[in-house]
Amino acid sequence: MLRPWLVQYPEGVPAEMSVDAYPSLAALMQESFERHRDLPAYRFMGSSLSFGELDEHSRALAGWLQAQGLQRGDRVAVMLPNVPQYPIAVAAILRAGLVVVNVNPLYTARELEHQLKDSGARLIVILENFAATLQKVMDHVPVKKVLLAAMGDRLGWFKGALVNQVVRRVKKLVPPFHLPTALRFNDALARGRNARFTAPTVGPDDIAVLQYTGGTTGLSKGAVLLHRNLVANVLQSEAWNRPALKAVPPGEQLVTVCALPLYHIFAFNINMMLGLRMGACNLLIPNPRDLAATLKELSRHRFHSMPAVNTLFAAIAHHPDFSKVDWSSLKLSVGGGMAVQQATARLWLEKTGCPICEGYGLSETSPSVTCNPVDATAYSGHIGVPLPSTEVRILGDDGTEQPPGSPGEICIRGPQVMAGYWQRPDETAKVMTADGFFRSGDIGVMDERGCVRIVDRKKDMIIVSGFNVYPNEVEDVLTQHAGVLEAAVVGIDDARSGEAVKAFIVRRDPTLTEADVRAWCESQLTGYKRPKLIEFRAELPKTAVGKILRRELRG
Repeated sequence: MLRPWLVQYPEGVPAEMSVDAYPSLAALMQESFERHRDLPAYRFMGSSLSFGELDEHSRALAGWLQAQGLQRGDRVAVMLPNVPQYPIAVAAILRAGLVVVNVNPLYTARELEHQLKDSGARLIVILENFAATLQKVMDHVPVKKVLLAAMGDRLGWFKGALVNQVVRRVKKLVPPFHLPTALRFNDALARGRNARFTAPTVGPDDIAVLQYTGGTTGLSKGAVLLHRNLVANVLQSEAWNRPALKAVPPGEQLVTVCALPLYHIFAFNINMMLGLRMGACNLLIPNPRDLAATLKELSRHRFHSMPAVNTLFAAIAHHPDFSKVDWSSLKLSVGGGMAVQQATARLWLEKTGCPICEGYGLSETSPSVTCNPVDATAYSGHIGVPLPSTEVRILGDDGTEQPPGSPGEICIRGPQVMAGYWQRPDETAKVMTADGFFRSGDIGVMDERGCVRIVDRKKDMIIVSGFNVYPNEVEDVLTQHAGVLEAAVVGIDDARSGEAVKAFIVRRDPTLTEADVRAWCESQLTGYKRPKLIEFRAELPKTAVGKILRRELRG
């Protein structure tokens, strides 16, 4: 049997499916706006945004974007956390035939500058909390227009003003900045309502998103996700999830917790786009690290679905306010981004009655590749089986398919696989086989039933709370410090984040301290990339040709 995993499929899930129901994400969204017009699409801080309002606001913003002279295919950066402005901005960008460039709001100036330069983004939508970072790089990037959002923009005049005052004056979360030509988000919406919007013809092979991921050179590169890639993965995920979600009472709107950041491909497609397709309401959690506030928000709602990473599941399950939330409606807990630990899965099932259904994916695959059957009743310890219309092969170094139980590189072929890396044909060639399989860089085994388990990573990538950290980037930053002669970075086990970053440093300046290194990293790297442990050494292990041996440093 060529695809042994099909016997694991829940009843009603097709082996193959048509993934060309929509020519674009814009077409998918338009159908959702019309079909679910009066239902809430998002809830945020006690306010809601309906499908109809999302339609009207995004159409207005799309008109404003076109009035700025942006042409089909131009890139627009979005540097926002989980606030209502994010789905409005993304919907507007896609409807205008433009390309979304997702940007982590916590990026340092160095990281932001690279991504804006590499993508060629002409405009950025950014929360004012991060505007000071943008100010530092404005003279060096192609961005010419800035759309400035504030936390309370979409909460109504009185509540919005109050929230903005608290954010700015009480919590002091908005560092001083000077962007004199920036336009406020609400002003752009108002102007857009008087602008003419012309819906362009957008097809399946047009670029929808540049999703940045790490590179072997230490610089991140953009995975080119076409409209057909993302539409396909939405439809694949919908088909896979339906056996669990059919338990939602008839007539009751599907409600999903959106605690994962929408700029991450997991939440972008599984929360925003799949939510639009299914007429679901997403509960926007702007800062899931604030567990007390997160649980307080969840206590106000009944919800059915919760995608999350292992660290978030564990933190919530251990929090003293866990019992204040009604978990009885939860039908589907999807774990991704990092390995789900058995102890976390056991505790979550014990406390919610809903098992964590672990899946696997990458930025390059839009993201979902495999998942455990959603009707499973217990933790399996593996990443599941390939989704409909998806092939997974385990290939050896020589490109031959490995027999069941033998390790090899997990390689993926399917409609969700990216078109390549943005303006990097060299990097694209390294990861694509002649017959169209994407080389994931993860080492896994597939058993006789088609179930896949990850055993190691071919790359040296480190996964910290679901976020990829590439050692080359961190090493490059470290060695730019005048006091560092050499540096090597590896991942180490961490009970809280799954893995953590450890740096080994050979000093150039004997007076260099750990505090010096940490201060430098804080100025150059976003939080999850910074070394948790730093060890100074007289020398680093190397090959005969001088390549640093990270595997020896891992011990």
